[in-house]
Amino acid sequence: MSADASFHSIIDYTVDGPDTQQEFVAAFAEIQERWVRFYPGYQSARFYLSTDGTRVYTIVRWASEADYRNFVETSDTEGRMAAISQALAGLSGRAEARMTGIPTYTVAREVGPGPQRLDV
Repeated sequence: MSADASFHSIIDYTVDGPDTQQEFVAAFAEIQERWVRFYPGYQSARFYLSTDGTRVYTIVRWASEADYRNFVETSDTEGRMAAISQALAGLSGRAEARMTGIPTYTVAREVGPGPQRLDV
C-alpha cells in the first residue's frame, strides 16, 4: 500500500445507550458542519458506534498534520468548545470523554486486500 500522509483526530466517548449514541452523532455531525468541515485539508469525520451501545468513536481525517495545525491555530476554539459543551448538555443521556492528552495520530501502517501469505 502507498504511504498515507493523512492526520487523524480520534475522539472517544462512553455513552449510556443506543439512543444517546444516535443523539451524540447528530449533535457532533452538526458541529463538524458548522465549525470544522470548511477548513483547508479537512477530509471527513466518521462516527463509529459500538454494537453494545456504550461507545462512540469519531475519527476526523485531515490531509496532513499541517492542515490540522492550521485549523487549531486559526479556528474559533472557544466557540467550538462552547458548542461541544452545549451539545453534551442537550443529550437526553450521559456522554463522557475517554481521551487523555491530545487525541491525534498518524498512520503507521495499513494492510489492504491481497493474496494470502503462505511463507509462515
